[in-house]
Amino acid sequence: MVAQPDNDVLWARALHFTHKDGSPALSGVSIGVRVGEILAVSGPRGSGKTTLLRCLSGLVPARRGEVWFNSVPVHTMGPMARERLRRDRFGWIDPVPGLVPELSVWENAALPLMLRGTSRRRAKTAALEWLERLDIGDTTRKRPHELRQSERQRVCVARALAPAPTILFADEPTAPLHRADRAQVLRTLTTAARSHGITVVLATHEAQTAALADRTVSLLDGRSVNTVHLPAVTETEGRAACSLSV
Repeated sequence: MVAQPDNDVLWARALHFTHKDGSPALSGVSIGVRVGEILAVSGPRGSGKTTLLRCLSGLVPARRGEVWFNSVPVHTMGPMARERLRRDRFGWIDPVPGLVPELSVWENAALPLMLRGTSRRRAKTAALEWLERLDIGDTTRKRPHELRQSERQRVCVARALAPAPTILFADEPTAPLHRADRAQVLRTLTTAARSHGITVVLATHEAQTAALADRTVSLLDGRSVNTVHLPAVTETEGRAACSLSV
């Protein structure tokens, strides 16, 4: 067992994951995420992005490989320990907004904080702050069914940011949004990450979204794709190549 590098808040080595039908989702993926970094995991649909985020966050255990968070081996944790880790240190945004229909907008946004034991008053204050930042402060007393799709997704973003997680996992967080809404939500995410020191791992198949990240890791068919950097051509090699082409 190898401990994670000192400058990485999250680190995974040789992750393998297989779906229930036997098809491989991850085939030996290794990745490191630095503190405060916005890392985009890009690739086409079906490339393994969501599975990688689920393994990194402890939602599902990898079939083989290691996941470390702040020098703690997540891959050796039991289900209850992983659940506590997700509740206390991680945030998650799904591509489809999932809200509790019986709760108001602010209660949905404050729910993770209240589950941690934060007082209702403090949880509400934090939730309202993020709802205002996302321009849906006027919806706080509404129920989810009274909102538009884009508004429901913004509530999910506020819910993920309100507890100030160490790492925010965002799985195609702007998928249900129109272009204008998408740009604003992404700006809020990136601004929050930088101003609050939140590390973001963002899965996306859109090049424009990935361009907002500090760094991009590409997946294809469950494997990481690395750019091959060719060595610089020396002057002598260049003349030789020219003479051969004449």
